[in-house]
Amino acid sequence: MLIFAAIVAIFVYGMIAAMLGTILPDLSDRFHLTPTQNGTIAFFQALGLIIASVGVGPLLDAEGDKAGLILGLVFIGIVLFLLPRSSGFRSIVVLLFLLGVGGGIVVTGANALVSEVSEAHRATALNLVNLFFGLGGLATPFISANLFKRNWVRLCYTVASLTVLVLVIQVITKMPAPSGTGGFVLADAGPVLGRPLLFLLGFFLFLYISCEVGVWNWLPRHLIAQGIPETLALNVLSLGFALGLLVGRIGVSPILIHVPAVTVTLAASVAMAISTFLMLRTSNPTAAAVLVFIAGLSMAPVFPTTLAMVGNAFPRMSGTAIGFVITCGWAGLAVSSRLIGAIAGDDPVRLKRALLLIPASAVLMIGVNVAIWSVTH
Repeated sequence: MLIFAAIVAIFVYGMIAAMLGTILPDLSDRFHLTPTQNGTIAFFQALGLIIASVGVGPLLDAEGDKAGLILGLVFIGIVLFLLPRSSGFRSIVVLLFLLGVGGGIVVTGANALVSEVSEAHRATALNLVNLFFGLGGLATPFISANLFKRNWVRLCYTVASLTVLVLVIQVITKMPAPSGTGGFVLADAGPVLGRPLLFLLGFFLFLYISCEVGVWNWLPRHLIAQGIPETLALNVLSLGFALGLLVGRIGVSPILIHVPAVTVTLAASVAMAISTFLMLRTSNPTAAAVLVFIAGLSMAPVFPTTLAMVGNAFPRMSGTAIGFVITCGWAGLAVSSRLIGAIAGDDPVRLKRALLLIPASAVLMIGVNVAIWSVTH
């Protein structure tokens, strides 16, 4: 039941991770939003994720994963019920900030729960559970494009209702006691925060989240600017990128039983750099779909495997360590969102140039991965 509770929470997070990119074209048309404003919206969502991740690690260690999951899902449900009633740019910014807060709490709590339950095969378990993130990410743009005919209001209410159901599951599920003995003490975090490995893993996730969430948030609008119809662009995000993540996490789980995690993340970083660069060089829908799928395959193992490395290296204060590393990831999203929006300016066509930040970040990941390998061997 614990794994099921983590799975459905990760599924909901996958749905909201794809939410901004799915509804952004329609929101931009309705409220006449420029790419610069899109970047600001994504920045404030990232800011919410950062704030949540900073606070939720100590909360999980002191109060347990259940409290965090319930709190995060409450935030998500409220925001999704209110978002269709937004009146313009400012209200969207506020609501996406709160959605980020809820999402940051849920993703940290769910991954910390799996990390504690499956210590023997942490990397494999985290990849298997996080494949449901890919399934959630696949569902949002697919449902919007093919079932709701891009009716983003109906999409918000549907995901909000599902969030309430998942909230009930968390409430009735019995979860382990807090991992921090006697509650969170700031002095206990000193040895965790003082290790260089934690900062290397944090910077690695800083770069990776810039890549993955950059695709979630910007790919549909970029494809539309290249002349691809909106419905087809959403299907490329769903049946290309999200499906690639899903298939990749299924395929990599048995590999992680025999291959070191740091080797898997290195291979993934190289593949990411190549595939994301090529996907930005084409405006052909078929080629874009294939390359985006390969990019999803490449990215699939990175996030859960990195969290597994954190859990293995910091078993006692795992919630705090995982929260810190994930916070670094959201910081990468905040920085990259502003940069992409600033480079694109008022012209969506310029997203083709702005999104080159994604393969550039992947190249830097290769170097950081080598540094992690040198520290752990």
